[in-house]
Amino acid sequence: MRRPAKALSARFVQTVSEPGKFFDGHGLILRVDAHGNKSWVQRIVIQGNRRELGLGSVDFVSLAEARAAAYENRKLARSRGDPLQDRRAQRQIQTFEEAARAIYEMLKPTWKNEKHASQFIATLETYVFPTMGRTKVSDVTSAQRISKVMKWGIAQGWRKDNPAIGISDALPKQTAPRQRRKAMDYPDVPAFLSALHRSKAGLSTRLCLEFLILTCARSLEARGACWDEIDLNEKAWNVPADRMKMKRPHRVPLSRRALAILKEAEGLKEGAFIFPGTKAGKMLSDMTLSKLVKELGFPVDVHGFRTSFRTWTQEQTNFPNDIAERALAHIVGTDVERAYAHSDLFEKRRKMMEAWAGYLAEKRDNFVRIG
Repeated sequence: MRRPAKALSARFVQTVSEPGKFFDGHGLILRVDAHGNKSWVQRIVIQGNRRELGLGSVDFVSLAEARAAAYENRKLARSRGDPLQDRRAQRQIQTFEEAARAIYEMLKPTWKNEKHASQFIATLETYVFPTMGRTKVSDVTSAQRISKVMKWGIAQGWRKDNPAIGISDALPKQTAPRQRRKAMDYPDVPAFLSALHRSKAGLSTRLCLEFLILTCARSLEARGACWDEIDLNEKAWNVPADRMKMKRPHRVPLSRRALAILKEAEGLKEGAFIFPGTKAGKMLSDMTLSKLVKELGFPVDVHGFRTSFRTWTQEQTNFPNDIAERALAHIVGTDVERAYAHSDLFEKRRKMMEAWAGYLAEKRDNFVRIG
């Protein structure tokens, strides 16, 4: 059924509270959930495949803005383009500061003393990051103009080198590129969970793997989870620094489904570990989780579920970047920003993790019903 291009009104968008889906033109849908949260979604056919694109919350995206985005997405799709791919490509481009810090970590082992390393990053933090640190690398213009200024400075006798050229000499020799861990596309994770629930794997293994996905934890963090790390009053999981990659304690908000998993795991309680291995007093092995994923017919890495979550936040939600990064226990912001930011955004992360669990449950239920 063909729908009018402008079926909704701005007043309706602001006042509607009844849960449901309300359609506008070009596949644009206003989605209202049971809690009254409103968000924009677009149904669109991309290269022959029907997809859904999250366009953000009504709190941040007006009806006019959602219509404009939906129109541009559909226009691109009709010309055989891929709006999703364009969004992914744009988000993957690092800012100047992110790229500079990555290069710094790569160069640091090649310097002979710590003074050189500290000078490299300190000068960038002082003179460059405040003005262009958040500029995408793709938006930084050519260094040729800087090079001409440096050449003039050499001609004046003010310096002997041109720092704007010869960048390849500044980088260390590269070994074979590090292979990225295979991740599952986030729309496929609910189907994986359905397969996991139907599997005949041990209860401890099944619960651990789903808990890992819900909390976006790394394998060691989830496998080593202990009962004394759980705070049921705060509905939080306090992961100690010695089990974290960055050696910093990490507080994880627990969704309702994650708490239900812990309730089910109480029947396995025989020691410190929430998800005990087959040997008494030992945690599950990393190979146990990896083997189960492969046996269920999914050629991906356990670590890749973190990527699934991160891509979901980018494409289907309007949660800010720093909140999603904190959920993955990544260091966010500059040293100065971190010095003044004492909050771990726990309650905001709680909403995001509940939304992630809700997405997985809704899609999983649909998958089982269709099957």
